[in-house]
Amino acid sequence: MPERLYPCTPTRLDTWLSCPRRFRFTYLERRPKGPPWAHNSVGAAVHNALRDWWSVPLERRDAHAAEELVARQWISEGFRDDAQSAQWRDRAAAMTAAYAATLDPADEPVGVERTVSVATHGMALSGRVDRIDRRPSEDGGEELVVVDYKTGRRPLDADDARSSLALAVYVVAARRTLRLRARRVELHHLPTASVAVHEHGEESLDRHLRRAGELAAEAAAAQRAWHEGLAARAEDAADGVAEAVEAIDAVLPPAPGPGCSWCDHRRWCPAGREASTERAPWDGLAEGEGPLSATAPR
Repeated sequence: MPERLYPCTPTRLDTWLSCPRRFRFTYLERRPKGPPWAHNSVGAAVHNALRDWWSVPLERRDAHAAEELVARQWISEGFRDDAQSAQWRDRAAAMTAAYAATLDPADEPVGVERTVSVATHGMALSGRVDRIDRRPSEDGGEELVVVDYKTGRRPLDADDARSSLALAVYVVAARRTLRLRARRVELHHLPTASVAVHEHGEESLDRHLRRAGELAAEAAAAQRAWHEGLAARAEDAADGVAEAVEAIDAVLPPAPGPGCSWCDHRRWCPAGREASTERAPWDGLAEGEGPLSATAPR
């Protein structure tokens, strides 16, 4: 009997890669997350506005409509106070309006927040793409372009686009879902109005898929070990029983570092707290040092 494909998303694989303990807290134990982050609120409001912008009637699909959508869908969670929330609402609205002004409202994408999937290398991988464009190709035909919006404080470059496993997987999945050629990925960084571009070859796409398959196999093995016995030891581990802690950490270890400051499960993880500085929910905004992006590729 063929082995069942492991269902996953790029976010799930990235969580496994970055910290198996966070993978355990997020997907196996499903522990409650910490308080909401303001930078995530900004990112979600901008993404939602750009999604809905394409549903606005063509004659009203302009920069002002984008600005209104951000204001209407604003998420006020995670900010220091109402004044900071209002400041960032206006800032996000202006940023989104400026970006919308660069778009051709009549050039509708093939997909907006489109779910694509691919079954390969022992996994059933799916995810939601911010935008999929259909554009003319060099040979006079058409091809798909995978577009990902970014609202974080750090500008992005071609290396970010090239190294993104999620975007590479989305190229392959978009090909198979929509039956058109695809190779180009773009990171649209709204705060700097810049676009980071990479065009994949078949070799680089296959390399990313193989890597995704390796991560999926590792995560699937850990998940099986959890359900086949480790889960029964979780209560003892929570009570500090050393043998139970060691058994679970042997399969799902922590990966402590400065990035633990931004982890939604920091309060559950002594190793993460020891390795990082506690952050206020609004510390990821551009006034101070913050994480790479407001939302990771889904």
